[in-house]
Amino acid sequence: MDQIKIGKFIASCRKEQGMTQATLAEKLGISDRAVSKWETGKAMPDSGIMLELCDLLKINVNELLSGERIMEKAYDKRAEENLLAMKREVEEKNRQMLQMEYWIAIPAVIAGLIMVFVASFLEMPVWLRIALIVFALIMIFTVAFIAVGIEQKAGYYECQNCHHRYVPTYWQTNLAMHYGRTRYMKCPKCGKYSWQKKVLTKED
Repeated sequence: MDQIKIGKFIASCRKEQGMTQATLAEKLGISDRAVSKWETGKAMPDSGIMLELCDLLKINVNELLSGERIMEKAYDKRAEENLLAMKREVEEKNRQMLQMEYWIAIPAVIAGLIMVFVASFLEMPVWLRIALIVFALIMIFTVAFIAVGIEQKAGYYECQNCHHRYVPTYWQTNLAMHYGRTRYMKCPKCGKYSWQKKVLTKED
């Protein structure tokens, strides 16, 4: 989606309705700074207020996401294009989150292991050795919990029995046996356990 085009469209529709940025913001219960960000293409309206915004601007959601008025005969095609664009954006966001998981976890684990190695083999006071090992373990476990949280929120897990895709709870994810991002969990739909793979979207 072209945020610059959408922003200009929002500004045009707002002016058509005789509203200032401040007036529109007040009706939506947000700051006029947020409206300014939309209109300059720096941000998109939150999905929670999109319908209300469209109602105020006298447009529909597909027109908002397209950044232009849509003729009735082209409506279905543009709706499909917008849905595909949103699906790609969600997939890319999930992919970035999963990459961030590695960028957080791998350096922290390496640093923790180096600290444990140093504490184990270099001469130092006993209290310092214990403190270093405890700190390293706390760091590794803390980062592991954060990494699992990122993995749990980014995308879905697919049951290998019924192919249902869903988001498990944090503790279901954390406590499940796993290798990489494949976890042994119970599917909430078919009730069977399987090695469930991480996927980026709800549907193929």
